[in-house]
Amino acid sequence: MSSGDSFGGAGIPDAWQRLWAPHRLNYLAGENRPLPGNDIACPFCRIQELDDPQALIVHRGSTAYVVMNLYPYNAGHLLICANRHVADLTDLTIEERAEISELSAHAMRTLRKVSSPAGFNLGMNQGAISGAGVAEHIHQHVVPRWGGDANFMPIIGHTKVLPQLLSETRAALAANW
Repeated sequence: MSSGDSFGGAGIPDAWQRLWAPHRLNYLAGENRPLPGNDIACPFCRIQELDDPQALIVHRGSTAYVVMNLYPYNAGHLLICANRHVADLTDLTIEERAEISELSAHAMRTLRKVSSPAGFNLGMNQGAISGAGVAEHIHQHVVPRWGGDANFMPIIGHTKVLPQLLSETRAALAANW
């Protein structure tokens, strides 16, 4: 190999092989996201009108619901969403905040029963600048974690390997809810 060779458009030769996940580009380009200029309604409002398996909803509460993340960081990645179209934690009612918190805890218990994760990442990104993909509709991430789940695929390949279809994971979680 000559010093002018490069791999995967990186511009600088290195020893890494590249793994591609072109389906992620659709999301990054705005698929299912209400961004300026794409006339898409809020996906968290839209999916409430669908039946649970089609929407990947695991559980519906009185002020919030639990749904599989369509673009998961890890297998079993759930979103706890307010029913109302509200952007900020401070705009939620006391009841909504309490239910989102309780559903997050229940999601952790259910995920432990179904897939035995060793830990969790929980979080809300408030505002687009903080990384919220759908900043206009508040949602809490519940991401199960296992020892060794951050292997070379996401670190080097920027790709996640999910061992189960979202619909199968949703069915197992809903059955154990």
